[in-house]
Amino acid sequence: MSQVIVNQTITADGYAAGVNQTEERPFGQDGGDGWGDKLHAWMFEQAEENKAEVEQMAGARVHIMGRNMFGPVRGEWDREWKGWWGDDPPFHGPVFVLTHHRRDPQPMEGGTTYHFITDGVESALDQARAAAGDGEISIQGGPDTINQYLAAGLVDELRLHIVPLTLGAGARLFDGVPALDLQQVSARVASTVIHVTYRVLR
Repeated sequence: MSQVIVNQTITADGYAAGVNQTEERPFGQDGGDGWGDKLHAWMFEQAEENKAEVEQMAGARVHIMGRNMFGPVRGEWDREWKGWWGDDPPFHGPVFVLTHHRRDPQPMEGGTTYHFITDGVESALDQARAAAGDGEISIQGGPDTINQYLAAGLVDELRLHIVPLTLGAGARLFDGVPALDLQQVSARVASTVIHVTYRVLR
């Protein structure tokens, strides 16, 4: 059976995004000048140093994300929006987007197709499993979506990328999640991030 993996960048105090998220600043205020600059510098400014982790993140066969991660449109789909990633998103496979509002599938270049799921996290996972075969399923976020999957006991592995920064407020991983028993699998220290992998024990 396919493994359900969470890949998430967080601050030292557990936040995956700061306050005041906007279309221009989707990760909110993190002390940088734009797109979650400090939170995600390890992926872009230090991409070579963290090449193995970046490639691992891209290696999932199927992805699940919340609507807030997909884009800033709220309520009914009253404007055209095809995700933050342009015409050729980096997923190259099925992406299941959790939403309360029906929308037809959106095919993109490079093999990505967004499927919009209105009947909950378990339904999205069932459809992702059918599409993934024995490949990995990546729960992309945001933290509210990840927390729902953690609370439901549906995650096999947590891959956390912890940056030396605190925010004190925003969207936080583990909020509302019952206590978890985790087994540390690996840890690697880079110049601006610590990569830690935990297996979720049941």
